[in-house]
Amino acid sequence: MKSRTKVVVLVASVVLFVAAFVWLLTTHGPLAPVGVQLGSVVRADLTPSVFGIGTVDARLAYAVGPIAPGRVLRVLVDQGEAVKAGQLLAEMDPVDLDRRVQASESAGARSRRAVQVANAQVAEATSRKRLATTNRDRDRALYEQRVISKQVLDSSTGEVERAEAALAAARANAAAVRQDVGRVDAESQGLGSLRESLRLVSPADGVVVSREAEPGTTVVAGGTVLRVVVPESLWVRARVDQSRAQGLREGQLASIVLRSAPEAPIPGRVARIEMQSDPVTEERVVNVSFDAPPARLYLGELAEVTIRLPDETGVLVVPSAAIAREGSVTGVWQMVEGRARFKQVTIGNQGQAGVTRILSGLSQNDSVIVYSSAQLTPGVRLREQKVEQP
Repeated sequence: MKSRTKVVVLVASVVLFVAAFVWLLTTHGPLAPVGVQLGSVVRADLTPSVFGIGTVDARLAYAVGPIAPGRVLRVLVDQGEAVKAGQLLAEMDPVDLDRRVQASESAGARSRRAVQVANAQVAEATSRKRLATTNRDRDRALYEQRVISKQVLDSSTGEVERAEAALAAARANAAAVRQDVGRVDAESQGLGSLRESLRLVSPADGVVVSREAEPGTTVVAGGTVLRVVVPESLWVRARVDQSRAQGLREGQLASIVLRSAPEAPIPGRVARIEMQSDPVTEERVVNVSFDAPPARLYLGELAEVTIRLPDETGVLVVPSAAIAREGSVTGVWQMVEGRARFKQVTIGNQGQAGVTRILSGLSQNDSVIVYSSAQLTPGVRLREQKVEQP
């Protein structure tokens, strides 16, 4: 009797153990429902914005340097100095260019005197031709009156032909001399332009931001001696997530925070949205200009921009944590009869922190899953967890 009681107790213990194990397995173990927290679709007024990070740059920036290789003779300005358009900033060593310019000017003067001589020769030849023609006409009249012989008339006629040939030669020579004057003048102008190009002047009113060559330095053609930017053209070249950039428009107001002055936001506005995005980082480049740039700015400084988008009133929103992706499909997870179901939705602006606008796929007061303790799959059992209030 005593041993029978022990068997019963042992069997009961095993049954209780198995029951407890199964209970633990289905309530807290791998077979337990996934714990989720739920949220609702509500209507709200949004004041969305887009955030981006970039660096301070200038839309109008100029690299001032020579168009021909040479040695820097002098540099007249330094970093931070304000300059005016046309102001002489630096000068390249002309070497023997001044003597070449003088020689070209002398050649031009000689050519112009040669033109005067050629014109005088043309006038002389014209006069000779006129005299020869008069003599021939007189001899022709005398020959018709049988006063002179045919030989005399032929002689005067030949004189006219020689005068015409001399006049043509004089005119051709004058044309060649005038052409030569044009050539010499063109060469002189070219040397003058080359000489002028050695004077490095500011192309616009601006500020010198870098001095990249000192006197005595050899600079190649197209090299840079100074860099000048126009302060009014400063902007932040920021990168914005493509998924949040759909509402961006030129002219929208923005706030700029420089890394060196985080406590003093600077007002600005969207000046340009570049057509070429970055396919690797999936970012769009947006240039945000300063309404009133500070007196001292440093190119390349890191800056944060917040662009304010148009207000949206009475739109459907869900917590951004509820937005999920299944492959290439955007949607939300819902709890339907204790099991998970993925529903495709079309989302709108995500520019306001914490919420995302729903364009289609959900209705007001629909329930969505905003948190799950494990990866969700269609049909998996769910168990709602209450959110603990702080």
